[in-house]
Amino acid sequence: MTAVYTAQRSTVDGIEVVQLGDAVHELAISIAPAVGNMAYEIKSAGENLLWFPYDGPGELARQPVLCGIPFLAPWANRIDGDAYWANGRHYLLNSALGNLRRDNHQRPIHGLLHFSPDWRLVSAGCDAHSAWATSRLEFATHPALMAQFPFAHTITMTHRLAGGELEVETCLENHSAEPMPVAIGYHPYFRLPGAPRDDWRVHLAARDHLALSDLLIPTGERRPAGGDFADPHSLSLGPLDDVFSNLIRNPDGRARFWVEAAGRRLTVTYGPRYTVAVVYAPAGRDFICFEPMAAITNAFNLAHAGEYTELQHIPPGAQWRESFWVRFEAGQRAG
Repeated sequence: MTAVYTAQRSTVDGIEVVQLGDAVHELAISIAPAVGNMAYEIKSAGENLLWFPYDGPGELARQPVLCGIPFLAPWANRIDGDAYWANGRHYLLNSALGNLRRDNHQRPIHGLLHFSPDWRLVSAGCDAHSAWATSRLEFATHPALMAQFPFAHTITMTHRLAGGELEVETCLENHSAEPMPVAIGYHPYFRLPGAPRDDWRVHLAARDHLALSDLLIPTGERRPAGGDFADPHSLSLGPLDDVFSNLIRNPDGRARFWVEAAGRRLTVTYGPRYTVAVVYAPAGRDFICFEPMAAITNAFNLAHAGEYTELQHIPPGAQWRESFWVRFEAGQRAG
């Protein structure tokens, strides 16, 4: 019998790659552990559902830009200056170390690990139920990382393909003697082949829409998402770069965002510890980002100021674990 699930290791463009396969659902996931442990292909019947403007992972490693499914840590989105608060202490960021990324306003953005070569593949395999690849980054062993975020921890990420769905599971283990704040996230770039962008309709599974300053930092004001966006919301109305909270969850505790057009639907499901959703769909670009976030933008500083009460922490010696899922359905009108 032909195996339903496969896991193959190979070298592509000089980069180690793991490809996970699901023969029944005609899905193939390609991951490059040494380039940020990034999944750069989700191929459905040969079409890539991820925006990936390269011929292969080698070109990504040489000239990296955010694409595919990048991991954002130890913070996602922006910090409002070159310093942040944690556990009542004020920590300064050091630009001279060369591992900070900045936005158009020169604010630190998306953490330190964008295309990190420090991930190590731990295992890759398959059985009758799934195919998986697990990689690990020992944050505490890298002085330039610890100088910016002095919380010793280990990050373990597993991409798992099962039942026509990709799960991305993240586990953070705090080795520090103090609680470690959690503000990680992902920035997946999704495509919906076969339909023009202006035909795409979006379901936003959130009750609250956060107002942002000119620097895209939350102001503290929250508005009903239903008052600002129809359900579904058409991308023909303009670009999106919005932050949502108070997510609408099904009885299983998960929130489901989706984009659909021409009988195709791509759904991103957020586990309970992903409490915030950023949705990014710039004008003139054929992609949309449903971004699972563990905290709002500038969470460390807003929590210290008492303006954000939902910042999660990992006690010393404990773990934080959560997943998000990606599913693509075609051939029938999404209802």
